[in-house]
Amino acid sequence: MKSLPNILTSLRLVIGLLMFLCLAAAAGGIPLIGDYLTGEDQFRLQQIAFVAFVVAAVTDFFDGWLARKLDATSVWGAILDPIGDKILVCGAILGIAALGPSEAIALPAALILFREFGVSALREQGAGMGVKLPVTLLAKWKTTLQLVALGAELLVASWFAWGLSDDPAVLGAATNVAHGLMWLAALVTLWTGWQYWVAARKAMKTI
Repeated sequence: MKSLPNILTSLRLVIGLLMFLCLAAAAGGIPLIGDYLTGEDQFRLQQIAFVAFVVAAVTDFFDGWLARKLDATSVWGAILDPIGDKILVCGAILGIAALGPSEAIALPAALILFREFGVSALREQGAGMGVKLPVTLLAKWKTTLQLVALGAELLVASWFAWGLSDDPAVLGAATNVAHGLMWLAALVTLWTGWQYWVAARKAMKTI
């Protein structure tokens, strides 16, 4: 049972990759496959991608919860968990962009990606100098907010695949909510990135 949290974390890595491949294929971004897909196939791939994203996002909560519940925290789990989060977030952003670039979320999406890679580089550099940057509570909420925002964007991107209302007012309202969540997620993401930067500078001055 104590291996279950790590299994869920590893599963998130696989599901995140599957989600991206489905979105890329639906957008015609995979050579050879795209030439044989019908419109119905593309819709089905979008549906699979959305469900995969939701399942992966749920495992993000349960793997940590189970690790604490079963007293099964491990170094391997601590390494895999943030990697799984970043693969899921980055895969969703790139997949949404492949389906149809949206100017409204291009900037917040780019800011999220820059922060994620920047903090990863900062952690790697810090680790080489013996500096640890523990995950803050706000950073955990940041990940949750990112997943909710990207889930909303994926739903909007696959709106017609689910046969949802074709009323422009309904779709427009859903789109505005999704975009608003993306901007909120980007702002919180940048703030946590700044917190890590300040913490890293303070820690490195003591070395």
